[in-house]
Amino acid sequence: MLEELSEKNWQSDERFAESYSRSRLLKGFGPVRIQYELKERGVNAVVDEVFEHAPDWQHVLSDLHTKKYGPEEPGDMKERAKRARFFQQKGFTHDMINQLFNQLT
Repeated sequence: MLEELSEKNWQSDERFAESYSRSRLLKGFGPVRIQYELKERGVNAVVDEVFEHAPDWQHVLSDLHTKKYGPEEPGDMKERAKRARFFQQKGFTHDMINQLFNQLT
């Protein structure tokens, strides 16, 4: 049945991956988490194609920071670690998070 739907182009892993990625991006999720979730849903083959037109992840992270914490930098190391854990859970890399914190100082 899936083959028939795929042949008629009614079911497309690529369209699903693009739609799912866009949805998760709008909710503030990062590239690591989105890629993991797509692979978890069985669309391994098209993940790289979806991320060819990826947004500026650093800008997405910066917007998420401003939305959640405002423009202020973390006050101390405990707060910095708390924010870093939040961003890692959302799917951003350690390098992206460090770059964000460096921009805030």
